[in-house]
Amino acid sequence: MRVLHLFCLLAIVFGCQAADLKWWQTASFYQIYPRSFKDSDGDGVGDLKGITEQLPYLKEIGITATWLSPIFTSPMADFGYDVANLTEIDPIFGTMEDFEALIEKAKALGVKIILDFVPNHTSDECEWFIKSAARDPEYKDFYVWHPGKIVNGVRQPPTNWISVFRGSMWTWNEQRQEYYLHQFHAKQPDLNYRNPKVMEMMKDVFRFWLRRGVSGFRVDAVPHTFEISPDADGNYPDEPRNPNVNDPEDYEYFQHIYTTNQPETIDMVYQLRQVLEEMDQELGGDDRIIMTEAYAPLDVIMQYYGNGTHDGAQIPFNFQLISNLNKNSNAYHYNELINIWLKAMPEGKTANWVLGNHDQSRFGSRLGEDRIDIINTLLLTLPGCSITYNGEEIGMTDVWISWEETVDPQACQSNPENYERLTRDPVRTPFHWNDNNFAGFTDGNSTWLPVADNYKSVNVKRERGITYSHLNVYKQLQNLRREPTFQGGASEVKALSENTLAIKRSLAGYPTYVVLLNINDSVESLNLNSAFYGLSSSLEYVVVTDRSPRRKGDLAHTDSITLMPKEAVVLKTV
Repeated sequence: MRVLHLFCLLAIVFGCQAADLKWWQTASFYQIYPRSFKDSDGDGVGDLKGITEQLPYLKEIGITATWLSPIFTSPMADFGYDVANLTEIDPIFGTMEDFEALIEKAKALGVKIILDFVPNHTSDECEWFIKSAARDPEYKDFYVWHPGKIVNGVRQPPTNWISVFRGSMWTWNEQRQEYYLHQFHAKQPDLNYRNPKVMEMMKDVFRFWLRRGVSGFRVDAVPHTFEISPDADGNYPDEPRNPNVNDPEDYEYFQHIYTTNQPETIDMVYQLRQVLEEMDQELGGDDRIIMTEAYAPLDVIMQYYGNGTHDGAQIPFNFQLISNLNKNSNAYHYNELINIWLKAMPEGKTANWVLGNHDQSRFGSRLGEDRIDIINTLLLTLPGCSITYNGEEIGMTDVWISWEETVDPQACQSNPENYERLTRDPVRTPFHWNDNNFAGFTDGNSTWLPVADNYKSVNVKRERGITYSHLNVYKQLQNLRREPTFQGGASEVKALSENTLAIKRSLAGYPTYVVLLNINDSVESLNLNSAFYGLSSSLEYVVVTDRSPRRKGDLAHTDSITLMPKEAVVLKTV
């Protein structure tokens, strides 16, 4: 009883603090992949005017803030992640005036704009790199250069390091007569953060966009920003072999202990957070935030939050679910992955949940189309903030794309036999607005990637009119998220059986909610009194899906609840 009493006290304390939460701590974030969201000019590529046009849709579905994949000047070797000018808008997306109009309309609607920030590298067409290759004194050490090593009279790259996009991380530059490092595409040379001038330049990029009204940044590929320091002779060690991979061109052929997750990376994030705090003082208004993309061990991820002396990212992306769940995962696996994050998280920090993005297979394809409502229910009822990838609220799935149609450089640098394992194109296809030509994405005659064949049945216009569509279930859940219990209430997550996951959300003085997810195909009979303390005898259904025989407003007894296969429901105390 003492443990239960303590749990109730903690819930009360947490609830008292709910009014003091920052906007981002319970926010619903939405990632827009700009090339694929909405095309306003008929060229088959999405743009800023298209995003501005559709901002009311984000308001409709309860989005607090949207982060945009890169919109900066770029040769598009990696579709914007190869930035040639960090303070310009690429003409394919529009103009700075278009960006300002986007900010103005977003502000009027109460939707915040987050930009993608790419610190690890620039394009090789960036002025900085051009000057560095020419040994300009100001820029000569802006990138990682090395003369290579001579083996049997032949010049070779300095290490065995393999690029994420296959092949050597080192490319020879004829002008400079040295190799440059690129952890990704050869047209994405790595910046040298051991040169303090680089860090100051990137901080200025932060300041530039913050002064133009953005509410923060999603920081790309953070673990790659530093590699190990060279030795006294300027040389680097080779990385050890991964015995489980046999393709010597594959990124996973080596273990990347010298090129990812170096200690200095954490300090870089702390420095960027200091810039945000300076700008908060200068500009006033709501907190500005950092979201970090880091596929790294859990203990490393937790350091991104801060270290007690320095604050870090408010939202270090939580990839536990996106990286580890599969179609065979049971409720115990879901429970473990959720609670391992909650238990590891430093005191006073905020949880976040990511189930999809532009680099990963859509969760409807990864986990099953019949689990789309289950996953969105999970995403939107866990404590903290949620991140939705555009299209997953309507149930979009991966699109098969032939080798001939493939444009993703990660895949194009492989071959017809292996490209499907590497390509990210299937998750980046145009958004489905309606059942018109090209799903209403464009009025033009083509699209940069093919539109999915199922767009006539999976689209915003159609799903608005279907009571239990994926879209309307998502909107119901977003409405529920505004309730005080979900904003600031305590949470308890547990597996009730191999197939059933439950989330209890409670806050003193407000209704208690129980979320039930039947992940598999059995009929489940549950007694919630044996699982949770202090529930009333009756519960009311407040969210149901098309798999539910119940309807909103129906009552259930806590000692006898039946869940149908793949059913997701939310109940509250009455």
